[in-house]
Amino acid sequence: INQLLPTMLAQGHGRVINCSSVLGIGALRARGAYNATKFAMEGLTDTLRMELRAQPIDIILIEPGPITTDIRKKSQPHFERWIDWKNSPRKSYYEKAFMPRLYAQAGDPDPGELPPSAVTKKLIHALESRRPRPRYYVTIPTHVVGVLKRLLTTRALDRILSRL
Repeated sequence: INQLLPTMLAQGHGRVINCSSVLGIGALRARGAYNATKFAMEGLTDTLRMELRAQPIDIILIEPGPITTDIRKKSQPHFERWIDWKNSPRKSYYEKAFMPRLYAQAGDPDPGELPPSAVTKKLIHALESRRPRPRYYVTIPTHVVGVLKRLLTTRALDRILSRL
């Protein structure tokens, strides 16, 4: 972004589009590192949008939610290397809830999961729109969590998300 901004400013227009996640809106258990990266992306994008408000540059965030990818498969070796779940006080959670989902077979979709083309559709809109929105939610779960975050207290949202 820092390398491209001078060119965008010189040409008098530009768009920065970052990709976050539903987990940048609301956190889920056992995903601390991932949640942290997505919250950071949200904060960075919001800050850039405010700092560049007077400039002819659109700062946009796409928040997908559950999309059909290999994220679980690619996460497995990192989980196995870095998470000492057998000695964790939350061992039963890992065994009963987290690991079955992490090791679920391909083709076993999450509720509300959409194909990657759903993200592409939002990306194209963000690129081609005369006046793009600052945020694009992609999946129904992302819309739901976004609304719940605005309507509920933090404790109420925590109760709901901790059940997932």
